[in-house]
Amino acid sequence: MSAAEPGRDGNHTVVMEFLLLGFGRGTGLQLVPFVTFLVIYTITVLGNAVLVLTIATDARLHTPMYFFLLNLSFIDFCYSSVIAPRAMVSFLSQSKTISYSGCATQLVFFAFFITTEAFILSAMAYDRYAAICNPLLYPITMSKSVCIQLVVGSYICGSVNCVVQTGFTFTLPFCGPNKIDHFFCDFPPLLNLSCTDTYINQMVLFAFSSLIIVITSLIILVSYVYIILSVLHIRSATGRQKTFSTCSSHLVAVSIFYGTVTFMYAQPSSLSSPEQSKVVSVFYTLVIPMLNPFIYSLRNKDVKNGLRRTIGWIVVWK
Repeated sequence: MSAAEPGRDGNHTVVMEFLLLGFGRGTGLQLVPFVTFLVIYTITVLGNAVLVLTIATDARLHTPMYFFLLNLSFIDFCYSSVIAPRAMVSFLSQSKTISYSGCATQLVFFAFFITTEAFILSAMAYDRYAAICNPLLYPITMSKSVCIQLVVGSYICGSVNCVVQTGFTFTLPFCGPNKIDHFFCDFPPLLNLSCTDTYINQMVLFAFSSLIIVITSLIILVSYVYIILSVLHIRSATGRQKTFSTCSSHLVAVSIFYGTVTFMYAQPSSLSSPEQSKVVSVFYTLVIPMLNPFIYSLRNKDVKNGLRRTIGWIVVWK
């Protein structure tokens, strides 16, 4: 299939496929990015799969906190899988092409999963607030039905955002050039390729991204303000340390995620270069999903004990 075909009026071309330039400018092989992505993606898949299996099979981890963590690991696995395999194919390909429909599909799933992750992280912060600030009401506040509603609501918000953002982007005409200066189909580089004015699309992208970041980060911020105030009222230093340690992993994950996503989507595109955007994108599409299983398990005795029990169960079953 050719990269472009004549439009209805015969005066313009319509892009039928895009070229993912990755970390280069030409069509040559990119072995260093390929090996890097392969290592990171392999660790990501194994880490998140083990964490999901551990939480799902260990009855002692069937609590609201680990229910949200299971969904977080599942989302990390999914949205890194939307990006990494296709990027690695492009790194080893001479043509580096992705079809118009393939680009749209990748963008839909990426927007869906990354938006859902933001809301899952805010739900996890609310869960920690409920557990630390209102422990007596915690079983009611975070009942099974409430947890399910929060997770389903997160997926619904992800669906709304991906439909709106992708719909606005792919109603634009793309008449050429068709070279995406990125390693996957993302909103900012796609908007740069449109042959019409994209001001409204850029404002929609900025508004929706900012709204999602503000809403979810505000929930997290308010939750942790109350958590910190509650921790400060604990007289025992050991008690304060133990209580806050249950939140430290989540704080680290939130800081990395929101820092990179805000840099990418909640600022005017003129303030960042394509090379900066690609490096930052590697963090939130690959590095963060790889790190999350380690962040949430290395300092968590429950997860480590559950992992040992799961490994023991697998060995016995074999």
